[in-house]
Amino acid sequence: MTTVVFDEALRPDRLELGEGIRWTGSGIVLVDILTGRLLAAPEEPTAPLKELVRLSVPLGAVAPVADRPGTWIAAAGTGICLLTPDGTQSWLARPEDGAPSPLRMNDAAADPSGRFWAGSMAYDADEGAGSLYRVDHDGTVTRVLDGITVPNGPAFTADGTTMYLADSARGIVRRFLVDAATGELGPPEPFVTVDDGSPDGMTVDVEGAVWIAVWGTGTVRRYLPDGRLDRTLRLPASQPAGVCLREDVLHVTTARVGLTAPGPLDGALFTARVDVPGAPAAAYRSSPEVS
Repeated sequence: MTTVVFDEALRPDRLELGEGIRWTGSGIVLVDILTGRLLAAPEEPTAPLKELVRLSVPLGAVAPVADRPGTWIAAAGTGICLLTPDGTQSWLARPEDGAPSPLRMNDAAADPSGRFWAGSMAYDADEGAGSLYRVDHDGTVTRVLDGITVPNGPAFTADGTTMYLADSARGIVRRFLVDAATGELGPPEPFVTVDDGSPDGMTVDVEGAVWIAVWGTGTVRRYLPDGRLDRTLRLPASQPAGVCLREDVLHVTTARVGLTAPGPLDGALFTARVDVPGAPAAAYRSSPEVS
């Protein structure tokens, strides 16, 4: 097993809860969840992050909308919306409005078939309060899983037939078969259990291995498709939260939230070159009537 150490963070930004980092094929975007900010990482590696949109509600993650440059589908507040380049929000659904305990959307991603998947959680991480939602091409939002505490991911294989979903509070990543034609999920099976931290953001590389940010451990771990640990990357920040691969460069977000004495690199964005590349994040593909 290989261990790689990150030495420094080049950008000056320190995020409260940096997650949802994605390579779109043209650039890197990420969110600072609790501040509701969608951010872009300029090509210059030492330049500060650029704010694209700031919402008045938490922003969990976004995916680009195909054939609509500058438009995003977002897991935000209590539901799912479309964000236009000027920051206008068009809500598709707010399924967590009126929940018994206050809930917010968390991580989310599009699959290779162009659907969008988004998880929800309680602000205080109530046991089993969260759900996973699927947004179909016509904008219909369907709850497909419940009883989750803190959902992170999902992440998909390149053919879209397998989904990985973390329940971070329970320390487990599960794997589901996906019907690419309908979006229906097969039964869950355990993929990885983490005993020393919480599995958080994930991405799948071109070899089908899963890179997982492990909150509370200062590590990112690569697991082979059979669940074996292949390598560990160590960061000088304790709460890695999101990962993406821009070809052969791994990008990792971290968080300061909840730390009584954050270190100088907690909340920073890190990069490291790796030997297995990744592909761009999938886009949400909507029907013409979805606006």
